[in-house]
Amino acid sequence: MKSFSQSFLDNLLIPPRIITMIRKLGEQKGKQELYKKQAPEMLENLRQVALIQSTESSNRIEGIVAKDKRLRAIVEQKVKPANRSESEIAGYRDVLNTIHQSHEHIPFTERIVLQLHRDLMKYAGGDGGSWKATQNEITEVLPGGKKRVRFTPIEPHLTEEAMRTLHGQFADMERASELDPLLLIPFYVLDFLCIHPFRDGNGRMARLLSLLLLYHYGYEVGRYVGLERIIEQTKESYYDTLYLSSQGWHEGRHDVLPWTEYFLSTILAAYGEFEGRFGKVSKGRGSKTDMIRNAVNGFIADFTITEVERACPKVSRDMIRHVLGQLREDEVIMPVGKGRGAKWRKTDKKRGNR
Repeated sequence: MKSFSQSFLDNLLIPPRIITMIRKLGEQKGKQELYKKQAPEMLENLRQVALIQSTESSNRIEGIVAKDKRLRAIVEQKVKPANRSESEIAGYRDVLNTIHQSHEHIPFTERIVLQLHRDLMKYAGGDGGSWKATQNEITEVLPGGKKRVRFTPIEPHLTEEAMRTLHGQFADMERASELDPLLLIPFYVLDFLCIHPFRDGNGRMARLLSLLLLYHYGYEVGRYVGLERIIEQTKESYYDTLYLSSQGWHEGRHDVLPWTEYFLSTILAAYGEFEGRFGKVSKGRGSKTDMIRNAVNGFIADFTITEVERACPKVSRDMIRHVLGQLREDEVIMPVGKGRGAKWRKTDKKRGNR
């Protein structure tokens, strides 16, 4: 569509900072195999955590939530969804698993996009797997409660042709190798969201398709670090850059670079977290103590023992309490509050070896 038209690309100048980000991501891609061989137990732990975090965060961005225990049980397929929110969470889980397990065999076509959307919405009913039949303006609620239209997508009767054109252009650009894949992906995602081809689930589909495309080009970090969690943590920038890059899109006068830079920064942040965890376990081979300490290091704000449990699903609560006790003795963390609302807070002191 608009981001792949020749007239748009002829006038596109990629700034050095984005070229640098692409180079750094290429270096991280080259290290993946080394990480895989270093600590298999840690890899499996990261995979389980990423699945839960990705499912939770991507749905929560859209206001779809469930209680912690129910969420974990749904992701682990131990219970059936009991309401609309849980149904949408279960659908996301299924598509995420499909991409993780079968990405090598999933061609990137508009037909596949329809099939994945069908699976995303299969528990929630409705029109999963069908292009939108009514217009779906993208709006925001202002402080006074009034709504403002941020963007008006492609009209419903033009959607099918728009998606066919977008995928045709993407395939042409891929064959021609005129753009780095790390530009192709965010350009596609922006156009997909500007078309907004479905009545519901466009944001979740965009994040799932991003993961699929990253896999196709050999960037596997999304298996071990929840990209959706990083997006949720930077949600304001996510929406702001999409807004900036969508202005003038219909006329082909938009600026794709704000969104592209944000997208690449998200992948870089994920690789930074991935590499950081492996750097800490290079000698410990991914022990459970390392898992707990790495989880603590990854928290930005105050955290609870339940949050540590969620980050370390194979570790018992007794083991977690023991390691937290060690970290407290080392003055790396300190308790905040008491009783059910008790939390832990990191101090500025670095942990010594034990």
